Amino acid sequence: MGSIPDPGELTESTPPSFDEFQRQTSLMTSCTLLWKELSDHFSYLEQNIMKKSEALKRKIQTLDHETKASLDSLEEREVTIDRSLEIAVKRVEEHREAALKALGEDENPNGEVDDGDGMLALLKSLCRRMEARKLWEFVTARKKEIDVLREKIPEALAECVDPPRFVLEAISEVFPVDKRGSERGNDLGWACVLMLESLIPVMVDPVIGNSRLLVTPSVKERAKNIAETWKASLEERGGIENVKTPDVHTFLQHLVTFGIVRKEDLQLYRKLVVGSAWRKQMPKLAVSLGLGDELPDMIKELISRGQQLDAVHFSYEVGLVDRFPPVPLLKAFLRDAKKAAASILEDPNNPGRAAQLAARKEQSALRAVIKCIEEYKLEAEFPPENLKKRLDQLEKAKTEKKRPAAVPANKRTRASNGGPMPPAKAGRLTNAYVSSSFPSPPTYVRSPSHAQYPAAVPPYRSPPAVYGNRSPSYAYSPEAAPPPAGAYPGAPMNYPAYGGYCNAMAPAYQQAYYR
Repeated sequence: MGSIPDPGELTESTPPSFDEFQRQTSLMTSCTLLWKELSDHFSYLEQNIMKKSEALKRKIQTLDHETKASLDSLEEREVTIDRSLEIAVKRVEEHREAALKALGEDENPNGEVDDGDGMLALLKSLCRRMEARKLWEFVTARKKEIDVLREKIPEALAECVDPPRFVLEAISEVFPVDKRGSERGNDLGWACVLMLESLIPVMVDPVIGNSRLLVTPSVKERAKNIAETWKASLEERGGIENVKTPDVHTFLQHLVTFGIVRKEDLQLYRKLVVGSAWRKQMPKLAVSLGLGDELPDMIKELISRGQQLDAVHFSYEVGLVDRFPPVPLLKAFLRDAKKAAASILEDPNNPGRAAQLAARKEQSALRAVIKCIEEYKLEAEFPPENLKKRLDQLEKAKTEKKRPAAVPANKRTRASNGGPMPPAKAGRLTNAYVSSSFPSPPTYVRSPSHAQYPAAVPPYRSPPAVYGNRSPSYAYSPEAAPPPAGAYPGAPMNYPAYGGYCNAMAPAYQQAYYR
């Protein structure tokens, strides 16, 4: 065995080479980089775990808070149900007594009202009597007073013994199926929506508010059956694409009013909302129907379909303006409108009306965008001055096209009494023959205010000739007759337009013609 060298003893050894030094240096550098990479990786994992832990803690806290709120709400509902029932029963008794009293009275039987107070009194009378048909006829006959009705109907419905049942009976003539048959006239969806919207504040629980609606189980079941009947009739209407927007609005408002939204039908609700997105109430209805999580996708769908204006309304109603800025959407809407107007001008099927239709299309788009800018206070981001100038230009062009064309001064005009037009050559003949097919016109009596025809015109100095053998005793001056073809250089410079014969008649004729 070799002996172990003494550390203190000087021994001869080969000095380390430069290559060995570089190798060791490279190894140290690699180890340092690897250590730093591992350290960063573990630091990232630690931070990620901490973030997820904090997020999980927040979710647990939120869940605990929601659970506590739900338990408190359930406890409150349980505690207040007796009080709510007591108030509801008391109201029913009061309304029943009022209804019995109203049956023996005659309150404005003709249905004539002079003002808002009179309308309210009549509405309350009909509600106390539970006369749903008469109330429906009264409301549908007053569409022009819809703002007053919207204010008065909720107060009147509070006088009903059973408001939900009363409203269902009132709108049953047209919803879920229109029963008017051959007597179908104007669409009455607006009246259905008005009645259903007015019912909501009446059904609210007087103790805990909107979280509970006071509706009997039988009426709620009837409302569900009505909704199912409407859905079943979609096939008869031609599918979702062909159903009318007022019917869609009534159906969705019916679901929200009675609280009978079904999660299984969310996709149906989404299609109906997107198909009728131009209705201003649709964004709020979409939230009430449980479509809040799908609203971003619905807005994207509206944009892809060229309904940028509806997308702007949705984004403002649901608070997604940051995600969908309104100004780019409005500009894109205007570009699409201009393209549509250009395509109308190029359409060979409407050569006569193409310009009018194109201008109308652009005017409609400009008005809608200007209204949207003013409604949402976007003047700083999108000044409407240029849009208003363009709209004024289109309006002026439309007005100029409607102006009557100027009638030449030498144009012969029919007498104001509707007499026959003389033949063209009669004015150039001294004794022109008048055909027996032209009846004898009545004798003309000059009015003192009638302007005299200008005296002798220099180029024509021949004496006036009597027109025809059967004409009345007034002189038909040959100065007004046109010269032979090819010899008429233009109207004489001293010939005043409408300054002589039939001066007062010509402008009135033109105004009546172009009215």
